[in-house]
Amino acid sequence: MLDKARIETLRSAEVPPANHLIDGDWVPASDGGRLDVLSPLDGQVLTTVARGTAEDVAAATRAARRSFDAGVWANAAPAKRKAVMLKWAALIEENALDLAVLGVRDNGTEIGMAFKAEPMSAAGTIRYYAEAIDKINGEIAPTDPSVLALVHREPVGVVGAIVPWNFPLMIGAWKLAPALAAGNSVVLKPAETASLSLIRLAELGVEAGLPPGVLNVVTGEGAVVGEAIGLSMDVDVLVFTGSGGVGRRLLEYSARSNMKRVYLELGGKSPNIVFADAPDLDEAVKVSAMGIFRNSGQVCVAGSRLLVERSIHDDFVAKLTEVMGGLKVGDPLDPDTQAGAVNSERQLAQNLSFVGEAREAGRSVIGGSRILEETGGYYMEPTLVTGVSPADRIAQAEVFGPVLAVIPFDTEDEALAIANGTDYGLASAVWTANLSRAHRMIRGLHAGVVHVNTYGGADNTVPLGGVKQSGNGHDKSLHALDKYLDLKTAWIKL
Repeated sequence: MLDKARIETLRSAEVPPANHLIDGDWVPASDGGRLDVLSPLDGQVLTTVARGTAEDVAAATRAARRSFDAGVWANAAPAKRKAVMLKWAALIEENALDLAVLGVRDNGTEIGMAFKAEPMSAAGTIRYYAEAIDKINGEIAPTDPSVLALVHREPVGVVGAIVPWNFPLMIGAWKLAPALAAGNSVVLKPAETASLSLIRLAELGVEAGLPPGVLNVVTGEGAVVGEAIGLSMDVDVLVFTGSGGVGRRLLEYSARSNMKRVYLELGGKSPNIVFADAPDLDEAVKVSAMGIFRNSGQVCVAGSRLLVERSIHDDFVAKLTEVMGGLKVGDPLDPDTQAGAVNSERQLAQNLSFVGEAREAGRSVIGGSRILEETGGYYMEPTLVTGVSPADRIAQAEVFGPVLAVIPFDTEDEALAIANGTDYGLASAVWTANLSRAHRMIRGLHAGVVHVNTYGGADNTVPLGGVKQSGNGHDKSLHALDKYLDLKTAWIKL
C-alpha cells in the first residue's frame, strides 16, 4: 500500500535547483543558463535545472573517457562492480516513494503506476544486470588445434544515453544498467521535461560508489545537449528512446562525426487484435482500455490501434466505452487515479489536434476534450475514435496520448494486413482461444513483441525492441548487453 500521508507531505516539498553531474561534481551550466521545470499537475514552476551547453557535453564526455581509460570501473573486478550496483538498487528501493512522487510532479504519471514502473522497475533492472556482471564470458573457438582462438568481450568505452520523459527511471535504467554492468562510462541526457528523478537516481549511484566520471548527467534541450552528444567524437555508442525525427538526426550526427553505433527505440502504432473467439472478452475489454489509457497513453508500446472482428465490434466498443467512462482521470498523486496528466501543454495540444482532425474526417469520437483546466494542469479525457479507416492519419501516426483508434476486420488475413500496414513495428497483441491462429499471428505480425491474450507486463528476462521504423537493437534481457560490448579475437599460434 502506498503511504498517502507521506505522498501528501512530498507533494509540496521544495525541490532545489539541479545541476549537471560531471566527473563526480555537481556543476552549473558553463554559461549559467537555467531551464524552468513546469509541473504538468498544475502548470506551475516546480524548480529549475541547468540548461546544458555543447561545452558541458564536451566536459562530460572527456570525464567519461578519462574514467574509462583509467580503468577505475572498466578494469574493476566484476565482484566490485556488482557490489556497487547492488547497493545502488537497494538505495533506490529505500527511496522509492520519494523518487516516485518527485517523478510524478515532473511528468504526470499516476502514482500507482509510477511507483511500480519507475523506482521499483529501475531497482529491479539494475539488480538484474548487476547479477549478470560476473557471467559475461568470452569464448574459445573450435578451430585448428595448433591455434588457440579466443573471443574476448570488452566494453565499448563511452556510451551516450538520451532518455524520454514518459518513464525516465524505467527507460533510463534499461540504458544505464547494462552499459555500466559491461564496464562502460556513460553520459546521460534526461528529457528536459522530466529530468528530476534521473538526477536523484544519479545521486544515489554516486552514494553507492560509482567512481567519478563513470556516470555523468547533462540536462538541457535536445537541440543543444542531444546534438552535442550525437556529434561527439568521444562517444562510442549512442542509445536513444524517442521520436523518429530525432532518431534520424542522431543517425546523421553519427555519420558526421565518428560513425558511432546508434541504437534507436522510436515508438510505435501498436495493433491490439481481438478475435470473436477470445477466451474472455470482458477481460480483453479491460486490458485493452488500460493498454492505451494508463499514463494517459504516453507509453511507447501502447495498444493505440484496436482491431476488432466485425461480428463482435459493436458489443466490444459498447463495453469499452463503459469501462472508459468509469476510469478516474485526474490528480496523479491520488493513489486511486487511473490516468494522470499529459506531460506538457505542447503534448496536450498535439493530442487534441489528432482528435480534431478525426472529427473533421467524419469519424465518431467519444471523449477527446481537455478536462480539469481549472487546475492549470494538462489533463485529457480518454478518447475513443470509431469508424476509422486503416489509412487515416490517426491509424498511422503515433499520437502518444489517451486516444484509441478502432478498426473492424472480417478475416485473419485482413487483420494481419491492417496490423502490418504502418511504418512501425514495436508491439502488438492477439486475443484468441485458437492456438493455431495465435501461432500464425505471432509469425505473421511484423513487431518486436507479440502479446497473446494479454497486453504488457513483460519483464527483464525478455528483450524489447522494434522492427521497421520502430528502431533497432534491444533493451532488457541479456541481449541488451550486446550493444555495450565489443568482440575482440585473439589468434594464438601454439
